[in-house]
Amino acid sequence: QVQLVESGGGLVQPGGSLRLSCAASGSIFSINAMGWYRTAPGKQRALIATITSGGSTNYADSVKGRFTISADNAKNTVYLEMSSLKPEDTAVYYCTADVFLRASPQRLEGYWGQGTQVTVSS
Repeated sequence: QVQLVESGGGLVQPGGSLRLSCAASGSIFSINAMGWYRTAPGKQRALIATITSGGSTNYADSVKGRFTISADNAKNTVYLEMSSLKPEDTAVYYCTADVFLRASPQRLEGYWGQGTQVTVSS
């Protein structure tokens, strides 16, 4: 019913920057919030950043000051600007969205993207 398509991952050197994008499409009535998680090798999936439809943001301590989440509500798209990247930022990054569907606009549903690999290495 809802698809999240991520893009922008890749290989970057330490200290470099990348921008991830995630576009939501489907039977969307409205989006309550979107966010990014990541799964690093040997670690559990962890929250990186979230943004509400009103623009409120939240960040994990590990990325504060280096990553910026933003959204284009008209395009149902969320972005993650990553700078000063470190090898420990290497992970698969997943987009999430909490969505009210057209078929049931009173109920919030959660969706995940397929993930995009970010590798920070020299």
